[in-house]
Amino acid sequence: MSASKTSPQPRSTANASQTGGRQVVWTLVASAVAGLTAYYSSFSRQATSISTLPSSYALCADGQRIYTVDSSRPTVDCILVEKHSIAATGTLGEVQAFWDDYQNELIRKFYGNEPSAKKPLPVYNAPADAIIVPGLADAHAHIVQYGFKMQLRLDQARSLSELLDLLENHVRAHPPDPDTWIEAMGWDQTRWSDTDGTFPTSADLASRPSLASLPIALHRVDVHALWLSPKAVALTKAHLDGTFPDSVPGGEIVRDPTTGTPTGIFVDAAMSLVPIPKWSAAQMREYADRTVQDALAVGLTSIHDAATSVAEFELFQQMDEEGKLPIRVYAMVDSDRLSPEERKDIEIHDPSPAAHVRMRSVKLFTDGALGSWGAALLAPYSDKPDTRGIMRLPEDALSEQVREWWDKGWGVNVHAIGDRANKAVLDAFEQISRSATHQHEVAQRRPRIEHAQIMRVEDLKRSGQLGVLTSVQPTHATSDMWYAESRLGPERIKGAYAYQTLLQSSRDGVLPLGSDFPVEGINPLLGFYAAVARLDTEGKSPHGEGGWYPSERLTRAQALKGMTLDAAHASFAEDTLGSLMPGKRADFVVLDRDIMDESRPFADILEAKVKATVIDGKVAFGGI
Repeated sequence: MSASKTSPQPRSTANASQTGGRQVVWTLVASAVAGLTAYYSSFSRQATSISTLPSSYALCADGQRIYTVDSSRPTVDCILVEKHSIAATGTLGEVQAFWDDYQNELIRKFYGNEPSAKKPLPVYNAPADAIIVPGLADAHAHIVQYGFKMQLRLDQARSLSELLDLLENHVRAHPPDPDTWIEAMGWDQTRWSDTDGTFPTSADLASRPSLASLPIALHRVDVHALWLSPKAVALTKAHLDGTFPDSVPGGEIVRDPTTGTPTGIFVDAAMSLVPIPKWSAAQMREYADRTVQDALAVGLTSIHDAATSVAEFELFQQMDEEGKLPIRVYAMVDSDRLSPEERKDIEIHDPSPAAHVRMRSVKLFTDGALGSWGAALLAPYSDKPDTRGIMRLPEDALSEQVREWWDKGWGVNVHAIGDRANKAVLDAFEQISRSATHQHEVAQRRPRIEHAQIMRVEDLKRSGQLGVLTSVQPTHATSDMWYAESRLGPERIKGAYAYQTLLQSSRDGVLPLGSDFPVEGINPLLGFYAAVARLDTEGKSPHGEGGWYPSERLTRAQALKGMTLDAAHASFAEDTLGSLMPGKRADFVVLDRDIMDESRPFADILEAKVKATVIDGKVAFGGI
């Protein structure tokens, strides 16, 4: 790859002097057969398009601007790609020497020491200032749901009025049948400038004449609350044979305190009462295709899909069989969406750590989310003393389900936001560890807490002692920081979003990072920025420009490892993915600037762009 954006060129003798006098290796060894010589000479002189890069090549970023996440050699000048894997790293001289030895060995084995059989090594340069990092992974995301959210961006509204305008514009542009549900995602009442931060109501939707008679179901940004129009409430009531239940285990139908009638907000398990039509296969494919496209554009090569239905898993398999799934998907089967028959028959699918579709973990849910007052707390909310949140799975039921899946051989990953929920998950894993045949069985099986958001200080350390991985999302901290302390108070906040503490407590120094997209943005550099700066995208925090609780920042090296090697470790793939070292897959990203340079301002991270995303040694997005 060269400085040309559309036509990357092998290094030539003409530019050798510009790169420190490097001799370009693009000639055949002596005594070449005429036909082979003509072929290779012709190939070396033409502009090689991105889509026809050779199966073997060296890529260099002079000045050790390749960040390998290999502790034995953290930065190098060049990597050597042989087919789908990294064959060598180091200086250009070192990778060339490796290539020569490799070619000589092949020639001796297959060609009887015929020098003309030796193949040349194309060498490409990353552009000035660019860096190369391992392929970026999102350790917690939702693939199909992201594509769905992008159909109607409720998260763009900064007031209730703006959101209603968005809906009205959507209805005008896509006139619905009166019985067709309008479904969207992304509202967040804590960000609206024209309300007091309380939940909206059905009456708010009915305030606009064009919306009043339509069945509308709007998912909150965290997907733990559903906001219904009056028509949708009526359809839900009819679906329930005309009566709403007084209570919902693991959920809540929010009611008017005076009249007792539903306000239009259904939280957590109560959302399952609403008869929203299921997405068709065509819709799911459209949503997944959009996500893959956007993921490649921001440098994602692996995604842990953190609640996969059987239908979604079959969709991923179909896309892979069609050659339309360049990214690697590590799926966690969604326990909540399994039918009894599926729960009985579902099997682990893990052909290899390099496979583009794998499923060897199950996702369980303990509680709701902080933004909807659903995170399960040990003591009442500081800003809502009448509630402690929602345990979707009480402690005994959680322990039973963890044991059930554990005994079947599955990895067990559990959603836990509040301190009560996190304690319950750790208690369940600790019970298993006490009865484990092998002392380190729990750590070997790599159970995960997804979010680990609010924990008792002693549980921050206990997670590491047990070998439980804490899979966190740095942008949750910077999204929630404006209201989190008012919800939790000054003491509980000490155990919240404590990423550096969790990393230091980890038995193996592992902290997988994700985004939870579409709850947050899909760009992993937003998470990188949030992890190292603890600021919002405007450079602000409740504690000023120094960052929110800055002692919990990650270093840039820690953040990069969290979204590469640590994410690979969390999916049992660290020997195959996650770093640029010999023997691993050639998944890497070319960025247009050095986000790893500690001297650069944090804001520069947000300006970084992906020049190319490479998977299995082939360019899947972009060009240089």
